[in-house]
Amino acid sequence: MTSFPVESRHANPSVSQPRLRRPDGSPIRAVVVDDEDSLTDLLSMALRYEGWDVRLASDGQKALSVVREFRPDVIVLDVMLPDIDGLQVLQRLRTDGNQTPILFLTAKDSVDDRVAGLTVGGDDYVTKPFSLEELVARLRGLIRRSGLTVDDSDDSHLVVGDLELDEESYEVRRDGELIELTATEFELLRYLMRNARRVVSKMQILDRVWSYDFGGKSSVVEIYISYLRKKIDAGRTPMIHTVRGVGYILKPSR
Repeated sequence: MTSFPVESRHANPSVSQPRLRRPDGSPIRAVVVDDEDSLTDLLSMALRYEGWDVRLASDGQKALSVVREFRPDVIVLDVMLPDIDGLQVLQRLRTDGNQTPILFLTAKDSVDDRVAGLTVGGDDYVTKPFSLEELVARLRGLIRRSGLTVDDSDDSHLVVGDLELDEESYEVRRDGELIELTATEFELLRYLMRNARRVVSKMQILDRVWSYDFGGKSSVVEIYISYLRKKIDAGRTPMIHTVRGVGYILKPSR
């Protein structure tokens, strides 16, 4: 049984943080998938303290069923499950068109394992043992990126050439055509658009989009830049450019 650092203060990990709610005022919906009852009980308690509506699943097949029925806003997904593993669960959800932000939870702690999880479409990664404060903070970050909270800034509509991004509706269009992005792809594009015509380094992107150093494994940035190019630039004049040895720049195609 894996041990988790739990202290009494972990029962209310973000007491000083404002509560997040869905745009209609209803609670955030979360699904936690792990086969360790003690862990799911702990996470359920922490997330319910946040005011969220939580559902649990102990294996991959049950997770797929719960997600399809419950339609959560965020998913905590263990990689090692008794039937199909978490990577397969995620792949099936993405194949179904489900773009719910997913935070992987696993005992594996190598950078390569983290990148593998993100490569198949995951949005973040926490390794066991972990602190509840960190996990809840990561989930709150994913939810904010996913568009469930409204940005109060006046410049919520970004335009670079024929590319438009609306931070309130979380819609992206190029030349009027709607483009579907995952939460992390959206955050990456938003960062590039807010820094349009300016070169940003991989480390700057890691710090801004993932909010932590990915062990120096900047290949995760290359992976997500590749995803964006396939969706934003495919069949069009490229807007995302590589500045060799420096980073990336987004600029109008005309």
